[in-house]
Amino acid sequence: MRKRSFNLHKIIEKRDLTPSTFVLRMERNGLEFVAGQHIQVGPPNGIHTREYSIYSAPGDKDLEILVREVETGLVTPALKKLKPEDGVVINDAVGYFTLPADLAEEQPLLFVASGTGISPFHSFVKDRPDLNYRLLHGVRYASEAYEREDYAEGRYVACTSQDAGGDFKGRVTDYLRQNPVNPDTLCYLCGNCDMIHEVFDILEEQGVKSDNIFTEVYF
Repeated sequence: MRKRSFNLHKIIEKRDLTPSTFVLRMERNGLEFVAGQHIQVGPPNGIHTREYSIYSAPGDKDLEILVREVETGLVTPALKKLKPEDGVVINDAVGYFTLPADLAEEQPLLFVASGTGISPFHSFVKDRPDLNYRLLHGVRYASEAYEREDYAEGRYVACTSQDAGGDFKGRVTDYLRQNPVNPDTLCYLCGNCDMIHEVFDILEEQGVKSDNIFTEVYF
């Protein structure tokens, strides 16, 4: 097995999206990746790292990750304290939660995310704005619809469980039950395991073959 190589990357910007969620933009330092892959990130003097799907696109100059602080966590509180010019350690990009290289432009795609599990889909869409996709984003409040302006009008659906300020009041599972998916759709699920298991079952009930469902447990 190839040994993972960690390198120091300087922070360029920390962009706050909510009181607990932020985007770290860092120097790329030649790091190569495919949209949907993830990296391990940690503070420069710490011993712990955490996996993050890359939020930026492969063609972007800089590297971005979307982070939600967990106050009892070993990594996210330290990342939140960092400022521009500070550094983080990052390993090589890995992972297979990626789009097919020969994907047809008209192929229907369903992206289902909970919380910061939206990261790989942000990378997909920035990399391929021509995609024929619908993105369901399960959050508690409409304020957690992270940078929704980056998605084409009518393709992003904020499913809010705690307020009515989103596009749909309820969970992504409620939305799917009320809006069945075409069985020919390629479906990508990223987020907590409970959501993924429930959505997987709903999609199979609606005729989507398991070979057309791809999952990434994000937390």
